[in-house]
Amino acid sequence: MAALDSIKKNLLEQVAGIHEVPAGAFSLRVDGKTFATGNSENIEIVPKTDKPGIDIYIRPGTKKESLHIPVLLAQTGLKELVYNDFHIGEDCDVTIVAGCGIHNGGSDESEHSGVHSFFVGKNSRVRYIEKHYGEGDGNGRNVMNPTSVITLAEGAYMEMETAQIKGVDSTDRTTRAKLADRATLIVREKLMTHGDQVAKTYFEIDLDGKDCGTHVISRSVARDQSKQIFVSHVNGNNVCSGHTECDAIIMDGASVSAVPEILANHPDASLIHEAAIGKIAGEQLIKLMTLGLTEKEAEEQIIGGFLK
Repeated sequence: MAALDSIKKNLLEQVAGIHEVPAGAFSLRVDGKTFATGNSENIEIVPKTDKPGIDIYIRPGTKKESLHIPVLLAQTGLKELVYNDFHIGEDCDVTIVAGCGIHNGGSDESEHSGVHSFFVGKNSRVRYIEKHYGEGDGNGRNVMNPTSVITLAEGAYMEMETAQIKGVDSTDRTTRAKLADRATLIVREKLMTHGDQVAKTYFEIDLDGKDCGTHVISRSVARDQSKQIFVSHVNGNNVCSGHTECDAIIMDGASVSAVPEILANHPDASLIHEAAIGKIAGEQLIKLMTLGLTEKEAEEQIIGGFLK
């Protein structure tokens, strides 16, 4: 198996927090092809035969195991659409680390679009971590369009942590979910845009089961001339609870749109939405500057704490 070069190793560290091909269950995709895969005793990865992507099968009862499935692109002009399906058995407790890193050193547009479908079994717990990162020394644009389709069975729990670190010129992020009885979905999104970047986020969550619930938290910073659009639809179709929260800091000549929508189709559906957009408060800057920080250093300190 060929070794990763320094550029790809840096991308891997940025999106997955590792320096080399991981041990245990993993699938590493590089420049539009499968670079390496590995199974564990309880996790099996099977390549799809009808389209690009993989099927991941996690045996019932699997506990305290992790799966890494990062994607790296270092070839300018490469565009791909990949489908990954996660079949998670009952009574599991697993962590899935995904993410995409693009290094674009040319003038052509590079794009990774991925559709991840999760089928989470009864009473299972899943923690899903996805980071996006872009860089390059050319004029080519970095585009990432992730789609997550989630089906939670009775009593299942899923926690998603998504982050766009830097360097992504355009992103269209979509999450759709259906929850059964007593299922729970927690989503934490962190996003920063700068330059003329554009980021769109769309959530559609159907609270179908009795006593199910969701909590969606989006925190973002828009700088320079960048644009952000946040749209969420939470549909309460049973005795359930739902909460969406969108907080954004706007700077320079950026623009941010927040469109939270809740729809109650049951008299005992309890739904709340919140949205707040504003600039950094002047008193926060002044307080930090009195401690010896420059205005720019104070801004970075506040932004770092906001996105933490």
